[in-house]
Amino acid sequence: MSTATEAVPAADAHQQHPLGLYFKIWGLLFLLSALSYMVDVFQLQGALRWTLIVALMLAKAGLIVAVFMHLRWERLVLICVVVVPPAALLVLAGLMVLESDYVFTARMLYFR
Repeated sequence: MSTATEAVPAADAHQQHPLGLYFKIWGLLFLLSALSYMVDVFQLQGALRWTLIVALMLAKAGLIVAVFMHLRWERLVLICVVVVPPAALLVLAGLMVLESDYVFTARMLYFR
């Protein structure tokens, strides 16, 4: 007689992900890399160039972390431990960029 609280054997607890998922993600990564290469082919310049490059890079990194590093199937706590600190660093770096104009202007004004 088995009960609902009976422990699941280790062999049954291991989940196998479909191989097609990995091929689809690999194809999507190839497409994102091709788009990143097209930014150079079309010779885009300035803020548009760097915005596209960073956005495509972040999309590729997110796919790799989510699927190939199996973060997609982890608990929310582990995801927060991995995602929140880099996001906080990006926010703080953005605040430093915003503050840098003020500091530069103050130095030029008062330290001639």
